[in-house]
Amino acid sequence: MSRLSVLLAALTLCIVAPAQAQTQTSGVAPLRDDLNRPIALPAPAQRVVSLAPHLTEILFAAGAGEQVVGVVNYSDYPPAAKRLPQVGGYHKPDIERIAALRPDLAVIWAEGNPQSLVRALESLCIPYYVANPKRFVDIARALRQLGALTGHAQQSQQAADAFLAKWRALRAQYRQAKPLRVFYQVWNQPLITVNDDHLIGQIITDCGGKNVFGELDALTPRIGVEAVVARAPEVILASGMDAARPEWLDDWKRWKSLPAVRDGHLIHIPPDLIQRHGPRAVEGMALICAALAQARRAIQR
Repeated sequence: MSRLSVLLAALTLCIVAPAQAQTQTSGVAPLRDDLNRPIALPAPAQRVVSLAPHLTEILFAAGAGEQVVGVVNYSDYPPAAKRLPQVGGYHKPDIERIAALRPDLAVIWAEGNPQSLVRALESLCIPYYVANPKRFVDIARALRQLGALTGHAQQSQQAADAFLAKWRALRAQYRQAKPLRVFYQVWNQPLITVNDDHLIGQIITDCGGKNVFGELDALTPRIGVEAVVARAPEVILASGMDAARPEWLDDWKRWKSLPAVRDGHLIHIPPDLIQRHGPRAVEGMALICAALAQARRAIQR
């Protein structure tokens, strides 16, 4: 079937049986997504396209893995997600590939997917749920909501409860510890960090740290080396692009006056555990809390 035929077929379905009909989801109370849009499906979604890697993780954790029929690039967890058809990158998904998969629900990322995607989905009458989890409670909500929309309300509720319980236990254990000045480095060129509105900023605080750039307005501000040196972090955290420790983390060793360098507290955290706003973020938090606790003990000796 040609790409044009795929789109024409999707448009025909849109005219004959509007997928966005205002019918309450079978067995599920009416839902609203993270843009407060009402979501109504005639039945639990059976063919779901996920348009961000962390949303793929949430769908699988919610129990809907077997209903996911398409994902974007870098949707590599859990391993089963790597075997699914890909529809391009989250920043530029291929609407024709999406239409060819005949989804009855698309899950999109408010801050990552282009607005043109929303218009395309609407023109094809493909229902979509907008997710934009920024805090731990938002991730738990996405688990519950997507579980409900795919017919896994009980399993997703259990997953959300377990996720929140792990977060709260870590917060209770570490939040009141003696604070350490922490700098989190997203990238080196340009030099990027996070503020306290970012999930990583929340994690640093909950682990008993003080984000040295937490008060900045931008969510992921660009800064200068001099600003980092002036704020004298006791711990420097960095993730990079993959599971390997980024070489540029050790560039800070040139600044021997930095407490983090002097005490050897240059710490790598795997990015998929901390930079994806999904269920594994609590695993990344456990690593950060443990790293700060170890640094705290070393400093106090």
